[in-house]
Amino acid sequence: MEAKGSGTQKFPELKNDTFLRAAWGEDTDYTPVWCMRQAGRYLPEFRETRAAQDFFSTCRSPEACCELTLQPLRRFPLDAAIIFSDILVVPQALGMEVTMVPGKGPSFPDPLREERDLERLRDPTSVTSELDYVFQAITLTRQRLAGRVPLIGFAGAPWTLMTYMVEGGGSNTMAQAKRWLYQRPQASHRLLRILTDALVHYLVGQVAAGAQALQLFESHAGHLGPQLFSKFALPYVRDVVKRVKARLQEAGLAPVPMIIFAKDGHFALEELAQAGYEVVGLDWTVAPAKARERVGKTVTLQGNLDPCALYASEEEIGQLVRKMLDDFGPQRYIANLGHGLYPDMDPEHVGAFVDAVHKHSRLLRQN
Repeated sequence: MEAKGSGTQKFPELKNDTFLRAAWGEDTDYTPVWCMRQAGRYLPEFRETRAAQDFFSTCRSPEACCELTLQPLRRFPLDAAIIFSDILVVPQALGMEVTMVPGKGPSFPDPLREERDLERLRDPTSVTSELDYVFQAITLTRQRLAGRVPLIGFAGAPWTLMTYMVEGGGSNTMAQAKRWLYQRPQASHRLLRILTDALVHYLVGQVAAGAQALQLFESHAGHLGPQLFSKFALPYVRDVVKRVKARLQEAGLAPVPMIIFAKDGHFALEELAQAGYEVVGLDWTVAPAKARERVGKTVTLQGNLDPCALYASEEEIGQLVRKMLDDFGPQRYIANLGHGLYPDMDPEHVGAFVDAVHKHSRLLRQN
């Protein structure tokens, strides 16, 4: 049986909508679970698939992205898939060169140094054509998922993308990006507006291609204190969700739940909960019960086991999961890690995490 898809596509009917129901705040029979970076180097089959080509060549291959997205679902009874891609395809689409250096991470050979460098960036509307390979990967993956679980699309938030574009790669301090905020506030806002415009086009395109939920990664929120976050991150995070929802409605596309994950952004938890997203992702530095107290029942919470907990024994993983689920409560909750899986993790322990969530959350509902 076929069900009408998000855009003009037709996709197989969804068989497991537990993740989507939890995201929308509806009651579920058990707690849904997925993992950030679930398609990753901890899987031998991922390393084998990736061995033949460099990172961004893989990102540009719809067939490879589809295969990598599906691999963890063959091993684990996860409740959602997330498309294999990278947040830095957006700066690439805007005309910046980005390479992935083995052992080092992303590198921008020619980062933004002065305000005049913004003239080098392409028009934000061009991301739709530049990133068509992502849309193709999403459509292909939706078809091959055959309705098993929903497919999540994603992007990096404006401030997080700005840090890479100005720093030229990763950074422990984000000093160059923050220097822009203090010395070039108007140029910073101009860049953040360009990125917001690009992200709106990109995220709407993902839904049109078949994404059933969207996650925005504000991975570098923790480098900003409350004041800078309120000035240079939060307004754009709000703008993205507001405009994406409006565009979906204008285009006649069904609404999808949207998730905001602001790593180390616990100082802005209340603001994030009121920013317009259905789901707020938490890292492991936030106590679940306190987070629930702070945001109430207005949003679904997602997270937040310390990824390093998966180095523990399977028995201890089960105990930690039980504690986490007890603290979050049975409803308006999606289980996840507080950040992505690390490459040296044992797949068996990932499976133990997923199984423990399903088992204990069912018991929790019986009591």
